[in-house]
Amino acid sequence: MTRHRIYTTSFASVYPHYLAKAQKKGRTKAEVDEVIRWLTGFSQGELERHLADRTDFETLFAQARFNPARAAIKGVVCGVRVETIEEPLMRELRYMDKLIDELAKGKAMEKILRAREAAFAET
Repeated sequence: MTRHRIYTTSFASVYPHYLAKAQKKGRTKAEVDEVIRWLTGFSQGELERHLADRTDFETLFAQARFNPARAAIKGVVCGVRVETIEEPLMRELRYMDKLIDELAKGKAMEKILRAREAAFAET
């Protein structure tokens, strides 16, 4: 099986696109960082280190301490339902994409983050 090239792409090269998408809709860098930290479990310092080191997505996600509530992330990203993606690394990537999409669509941070935690706790 051929590995997808996004796995070896540096997170730092995609991060500006996440920022631009969110900022175009009036969201902030702090909010983008918050949703990424929520998903990955990284501190702000760890996130900044990965950006500075140009860590690829495969390594980034291998070092993450994923929020277990991420399993409550549902919906479509790039025409694919994230909850049906079987390949674990691609699913994590799409979770991040979905969180950024929700942020850019103007959802409240409480709904993006806390609602996910509450939904997970109930299941």
